[in-house]
Amino acid sequence: MVEIPVTSAPPGMVVVLQDAPEFYETIPDLAAFFDEDICAEERNLLPRGWSILGRVIAVKIDPRIHHLKGRIGDALLAIYPRCSSVLLDRGVAGPFREPDRELIAGDPATETVHREDGVAFKLDPMKTMFSPGNMRERMRMGRLGRGETVVDMFAGIGYFTLPMAVHSRPKKIVAIEINPVAFGYLTENVRLNGVDGIVVPIQGDCAVATPEGVADRAVMGYVGTTDRYLDAGIAALRTGGVLHYHQTVPEQLYPEKLEEDLTEAAERAGRSVQIERRARVKKYSPGMLHAVIDARVE
Repeated sequence: MVEIPVTSAPPGMVVVLQDAPEFYETIPDLAAFFDEDICAEERNLLPRGWSILGRVIAVKIDPRIHHLKGRIGDALLAIYPRCSSVLLDRGVAGPFREPDRELIAGDPATETVHREDGVAFKLDPMKTMFSPGNMRERMRMGRLGRGETVVDMFAGIGYFTLPMAVHSRPKKIVAIEINPVAFGYLTENVRLNGVDGIVVPIQGDCAVATPEGVADRAVMGYVGTTDRYLDAGIAALRTGGVLHYHQTVPEQLYPEKLEEDLTEAAERAGRSVQIERRARVKKYSPGMLHAVIDARVE
């Protein structure tokens, strides 16, 4: 049974008045776990947000209070008793998008299964990236591609491949990933979600491994240097196919710079693009956006 709180009786539903209702308690502020032995400045620097991936918590901590990282990790495990590990998150670096993280509390075995929108993502947050800030975009992609042939460049552990395969059931998804660790989790996640008959994982460089002229839809879910692979992304599409182009861009140049990238790449291929959608995925860094452009390529 599921209990849903209401303020009035919905038509056709039975309403039960609880004799002793239990009210939701807000999550304690991290400062509540610290005595007066930290100064006001340190209290103000305590993190106010973090990510939960399965049973692992990832948290960014201001370098000025790194000496408190162990206590912060212990406090987070007290707030979330179902979690087993806390990682200090310093970001992602390199062409393989490898996370720079450090265990600051809990179990050193950090492999976990993160569930989101009916999809299971097995990963090790110490070794592979996963951006909770992209959740809305992953959910949107899960509603696209029914009956199509899709090429997912930079597939990672299946960030966009899995939602599409589980919810939209494309005819085929060719999922390409160069990072051997991420590729290992991609193949495992395909089996875990029961979409072996839909997803074809390929380990390789998208610049050379992307098939040409086969896709109704191509996903370029990478940022930073995605523009260098636009020729391959456009070449993958049949006439009238849709390209999802992700990229980081200065806020003042959005969306013009991304549209310019697409137009120039299409012209190099002797093709044209029609922009169908522009969206801000999330704030990437001060003054920079992670954005996506959906374009139909003729």
